[in-house]
Amino acid sequence: MTRILGIDPGSRITGYGVIESLPQGNRYIASGSIRIKADSFPLRLKQIFDGVAEVIALYQPQQMAIEQVFMHKNADSALKLGQARGAAICATLNSDLPVYEYAARQIKQALVGKGSAEKAQVQHMVKILLNIQGEMQVDAGDALGICLCHSHHRETAMRLQKGRV
Repeated sequence: MTRILGIDPGSRITGYGVIESLPQGNRYIASGSIRIKADSFPLRLKQIFDGVAEVIALYQPQQMAIEQVFMHKNADSALKLGQARGAAICATLNSDLPVYEYAARQIKQALVGKGSAEKAQVQHMVKILLNIQGEMQVDAGDALGICLCHSHHRETAMRLQKGRV
């Protein structure tokens, strides 16, 4: 069993999800969001760092997966997102956990089967794969999707290792 923390970074809301990757499948543990209240950007980064550290202390994951930053239209937003990612990664490394990074297309491909999937399709698959009933916060759902992507990649790598021995 491996407990995985997924982080969907944001400078205002950072989503998190925690699953257990078991031989018989994945099990939902928790999800939620770290809501950033500070107006000052440096204080927002501190709140992300502290919030991720708190989630790690509470759920004791063994690995962390996070989405890579992609450049869309707004360079300023991409820079802020990159800094939010950095705060989350530093909090994780401060707890001596390994960090795995995935592109948005990889996450969508792992969950839906196509890298250009819509956000609603990803959310739907997360709910099905983890047997989650009812509404789910978008940021938490994205973080759970990152967890599931890492779990799938991890399982594939383990199978490939066994084939070489």
